[in-house]
Amino acid sequence: MARLISLVENASPQLREVMAALAPLVSGARIPHVVGLTGSPGVGKSTSTNALVAALRRTGARVGVLAFDPSSPFSGGALLGDRVRMSDHALDDGVFIRSMASRGHLGGLSWAAPQALRVLEVAGCDVVLVETVGVGQSEVEIAGLADTTVVLLAPGMGDGIQAAKAGILEIGDVYVVNKADRDGADQVRRDLRTMLRQSERDSGAAAAASGDARWSAPVLATVASEGTGLDEVAEALAAHRAWLEERGDLVRHRVRRSREEIEAIATTTMRAQWRASGRLAALDDLAEQVARGESDPYAAADLLLADAGTDLTAG
Repeated sequence: MARLISLVENASPQLREVMAALAPLVSGARIPHVVGLTGSPGVGKSTSTNALVAALRRTGARVGVLAFDPSSPFSGGALLGDRVRMSDHALDDGVFIRSMASRGHLGGLSWAAPQALRVLEVAGCDVVLVETVGVGQSEVEIAGLADTTVVLLAPGMGDGIQAAKAGILEIGDVYVVNKADRDGADQVRRDLRTMLRQSERDSGAAAAASGDARWSAPVLATVASEGTGLDEVAEALAAHRAWLEERGDLVRHRVRRSREEIEAIATTTMRAQWRASGRLAALDDLAEQVARGESDPYAAADLLLADAGTDLTAG
């Protein structure tokens, strides 16, 4: 599994052959429950992930973990410190943990995430935990990848208004206030519940009109460093999975991930072909024309795509 994910990360020439071999196995695999864990740096994502793995293993689930760390903009390297924090599960055959570098990709993940998920799916994981690098006010890509998004907060990490600005009220399915033994934790939970109720009221009428039942996101409290409250989080995840299965959303989410995976591969392939054919020089010329006001960006993009379409058809 580790070698397969390395092929994914490194965009190996062998990857096409590997994915072709895995494809027939997907149809017979149980759809895993993809759980995203996100939140600001410092809220205890890695510690919470480690504790949640233990809680899920108590239910008998096979667990995969993809933990994304930010890459240095200077060296390109990443600390990959989750291997240290999650060493409790190193000898457990029912747990697979992989630290991955974001490699400059925005959104808290990396471009390799969907294909890495495919490897874990075929390997028979019941639950895949995806830990992001830590979100800011725009890095909410995890909501598009996960079936269930867990948003972690902690007292002293900013008020509720900051949470609303970061967009987490729109992406969360389960909210967890970690470090709940600290002062201010109860206030954070109260603020979250108040804002979530307001959000539900605002969107409740539209949901009722469409006949779409809404999921009521719970707000839980944990002390991950002590393992407190994680069984309740595991129960909330199981309840949300059951709700998704009843609506057929797990299948729809799998199709959505596949669509985004195809788009990412196509975009990456086209960029590589541009580079190999020298078309990037044409892109530089068009950029200079736009910068001088001799053209506009939409017209330049049309020219670039038209040129690419002619060459790709010929090839």
